[in-house]
Amino acid sequence: MPSPSRAELRRLQLVNSLFASLTGNDLYLAQQIKEAIRFRLADLAEEAAKGDARDALAYDQAFNAAAADLLARLFRDRPRHGFYHWDASLGVAASTPLFTRAEIIQGLRHLAGFRESTLLITNLRAALIPPGRRTTPRRQRDYEDSLAFIRELAATRVARSSSLHLLLL
Repeated sequence: MPSPSRAELRRLQLVNSLFASLTGNDLYLAQQIKEAIRFRLADLAEEAAKGDARDALAYDQAFNAAAADLLARLFRDRPRHGFYHWDASLGVAASTPLFTRAEIIQGLRHLAGFRESTLLITNLRAALIPPGRRTTPRRQRDYEDSLAFIRELAATRVARSSSLHLLLL
């Protein structure tokens, strides 16, 4: 059996992290979920397997979106667990500090009534450090500052009696 690629291991780790409450950190179950998502995106998976970097990036983004959608469906069935997803790459200025703050506060307001909740943020790195572009020290610093800002904002805006799971993908 050939060893899995780095991208496949990253996807498996993503699924295992996102669905830990469902899988109990069982990699076999995480692999089954990953394969179900891959089956759903079979056309993109075939294009990505051919080796083109753009197709691989499109597949990664589609895989992340499908995993986020599946996670949202899982939490919809749990009325006591809040869920909010922000895709930072959706708008032109979505990843600027002003829009980041507005989105995070909107998400935290949505989650305020729940004792346990999950805030999922996807594509922040891709929005601040575009794929195929050089990772400059300034872009890296902006990304790290955004991460710190999001963590600090979430920590200060969540009630002590509630539990917030902050997932940054």
